[in-house]
Amino acid sequence: MKKHTKLYLQEMGYDETDFICCEVCGAKAVDIHHIEARGMGGTKEADTIENLMGLCRDCHIKYGDIKQHKEWLQDIHNKKLFRRTR
Repeated sequence: MKKHTKLYLQEMGYDETDFICCEVCGAKAVDIHHIEARGMGGTKEADTIENLMGLCRDCHIKYGDIKQHKEWLQDIHNKKLFRRTR
């Protein structure tokens, strides 16, 4: 399992066998997406839960690596993190 996937599961309280919802559409998340992608000139810092979100394959393809959607994805993820900490 990739380090960022393990971090996401741990921080969000999931187990490998849990159904993880896509943070955009609610389908089964199969990808843990870096919102600020390293390959697109993003952060060089270590992975953080604030930069990782669960996405289904369709949403990852539609929105994942498109700069115009980055802020929108971050807003969605921030709301999920906020609800988790309440």
